[in-house]
Amino acid sequence: MKHPIYDAAVETLAGEPGDLSTFRGKPLLIVNTASKCGFTPQYAGLEQLHQRYGERGLVVLGFPCNQFGRQEPGTAEEIGAFCQRNYGVSFPVYAKIDVNGANAHPLFQHLKAEAPGVLGTQAIKWNFTKFLVDREGAVVKRYSSRTKPDAIASDIEQLL
Repeated sequence: MKHPIYDAAVETLAGEPGDLSTFRGKPLLIVNTASKCGFTPQYAGLEQLHQRYGERGLVVLGFPCNQFGRQEPGTAEEIGAFCQRNYGVSFPVYAKIDVNGANAHPLFQHLKAEAPGVLGTQAIKWNFTKFLVDREGAVVKRYSSRTKPDAIASDIEQLL
């Protein structure tokens, strides 16, 4: 069955085409990220979730975005080096995208439509908004930037 999550064309930090269909059958935690944000330390918590639940199927996916306070100004190479050097990130991080507006990436258009925010708003308000997706590609829940990754653990466990 075709599903918007798996059909979205994405690009790796190396500029290569990415294929989200390789994650079919696994729960996903999809996050818009930034390197110069007050929430940037959440990279550590996201990596902990990746380490803790990866063997059981969870895949954390990071999508850098420069739309909020221009807090992700770096090149793909700089973003990758920052994530690795400062947080030991080993989960997939993709090329920088827009999550809001006319140029919003189709993946995030779908995520926002399936899991609107407070009062039904679709716009993402800031960096580190998180979307939990089940093994079939259905969006289960949206979490705000303020939700720390470890607070999502019980919801992840229900999907494993």
